[in-house]
Amino acid sequence: MPLDPANSTQLREPGGSRKPLPPWASTAALLVPTYGWLTLAVFLPLCTMFAFSFLTATPMGKAPIVFTFKQYRAFIDQPYLLGVAWQSLLMGFWTTFFCAVLGFFAALALVRATEGKVRETLLILVLLPFWTNGLVRVFSWTMVLREGGFLDYAIHSVWPGAGSVGFLYTRQAVVVGLVHGYLPYMILTCYIALVTIDNTIVEAASSLGARWWTILWKILLPMAAPGLISGSVLIFVPVIGSFMEPRILGGRVGVTMGTVIEDQFTQAFNWPLGAALSFTMLAVVLGIFATFSGVLRRGTAL
Repeated sequence: MPLDPANSTQLREPGGSRKPLPPWASTAALLVPTYGWLTLAVFLPLCTMFAFSFLTATPMGKAPIVFTFKQYRAFIDQPYLLGVAWQSLLMGFWTTFFCAVLGFFAALALVRATEGKVRETLLILVLLPFWTNGLVRVFSWTMVLREGGFLDYAIHSVWPGAGSVGFLYTRQAVVVGLVHGYLPYMILTCYIALVTIDNTIVEAASSLGARWWTILWKILLPMAAPGLISGSVLIFVPVIGSFMEPRILGGRVGVTMGTVIEDQFTQAFNWPLGAALSFTMLAVVLGIFATFSGVLRRGTAL
């Protein structure tokens, strides 16, 4: 006998229909695994390091443990750390600035000048650095930037009498390595913002007589502001704490807060001081973002 849609008793399973789960239960089932993993892998280690920053020694050793605020006075007791922190912030600013300029125009070229398989291929090439080891990428730059390296060879092949332009073990070399490492983040965030812009807006502005620089400054940049802001946050925060690029490409001048903090954990085994310096820099970064939060909100709303 065919089922009658009007007869609901024919559609029920034996024993009656199941009662659907409440909305909060299904939401919790989806969120608990994610936030559980974040708690185990991120929040608990951070809380542990935060607790260590108020101790004189870690509980793993035999040294007596005393609760103290001394670790957070490091910038007062050791004034040279202020200069190191300032150089780290400057390095983060210049790296973010160059990534924003290069990343925006690279994303604009992808959106406006390519399509189809060509665009997909170029996007894969943008992501290609993520598929290689970061240490290999940094050491590759030493072969390019050193005196007598690939950069010198390329210039001397065109201008044999030119002097060496190698600038390895300088802050400029560190910025070059950081820009190369973090540029894909900016390209991707700007690409996502630019690809959603309707072409008819640009065509309408062009038909009304707007020049290309007017379209760039009045339309494309404001509408791509969310991508620029997101990319800047993704780049600035890890750059000021980076230690691999400054140590390899900077040499003696590559002392940053990242290298100082790494030394406290790996060389001096002073985990409380390393944790205190980390959370102090985190507070500085949060203060910077809080100061410019109005600008960030306005840029995201455009």
